Amino acid sequence: MAASSRTQVLSLYRMLLKESSKFSSYNYRTYALRRVRDAFKDNKNVDDPTTVEQLLQKARENLAIIQRQVSIGKLYSAQRTVVEDDGFRKTP
Repeated sequence: MAASSRTQVLSLYRMLLKESSKFSSYNYRTYALRRVRDAFKDNKNVDDPTTVEQLLQKARENLAIIQRQVSIGKLYSAQRTVVEDDGFRKTP
């Protein structure tokens, strides 16, 4: 993989993780983060330039989808789940 391609991939990976972490719903957030990490881990050994470009294009499309969903999710309030940290931890 060329240096510029590697830079593009890492930049896109960071943007996907950052945008996925903006989901207000815990379930959506953890699902999106897991899917992003798994997809990049599964394709880390791809060397074919055309395949890399296709995967990059698909990732860009997914980034746009995540950005739209985060914007829509901000319009509606989500009820916090039990597993989410609310900052009020009891100390023994």
